[in-house]
Amino acid sequence: MTIAICPGSFDPVTKGHLDIIKRSAEIFDKVIVLVLINPAKTPTFTVAERVELLRRSMAELPEDCRGKVAVDSSTGLLVDYAKEHGARVAVKGLRAVTDFEYEFQQALINKKLYPEFETVFMTCNSHYMYLSSTMVKQIAAEGRDVREFIPAAIYEDVMNRVYRPRPCDADRAGV
Repeated sequence: MTIAICPGSFDPVTKGHLDIIKRSAEIFDKVIVLVLINPAKTPTFTVAERVELLRRSMAELPEDCRGKVAVDSSTGLLVDYAKEHGARVAVKGLRAVTDFEYEFQQALINKKLYPEFETVFMTCNSHYMYLSSTMVKQIAAEGRDVREFIPAAIYEDVMNRVYRPRPCDADRAGV
């Protein structure tokens, strides 16, 4: 059985993430969606919240994929988690060349630390090339509708966390 890991910060999960997870589940026997801590980022949601948001978002995957996907978190290195769980592959979604540079560097260091571990780069669906969790949060913070970018199951959670109405917003709403 080939176990793959889709690692990321998922802060929050987007439809682009779900697309990569779904496509991974169509290829591999088991896929672990792994929430990792990125010290370079200041998360909006806690690790536990991101795991819960991911679990609820899995409802948008086709049933045959859902049965192959598990959600977990780790505070350590990806390769240590992979060894512990018998995973041999990391699946990373790429939107642009800038993603590749960072992910390629990560793949090389992971290979050095765990030679049997491979990284598979999956190009994102063209519908999601521009999409990132950061962009979703920026749009939602302004009170704009982000339903087309994130799973329906987490829309309220995202808006409740990031939308910051300003006094002029109440004026526009006629309040």
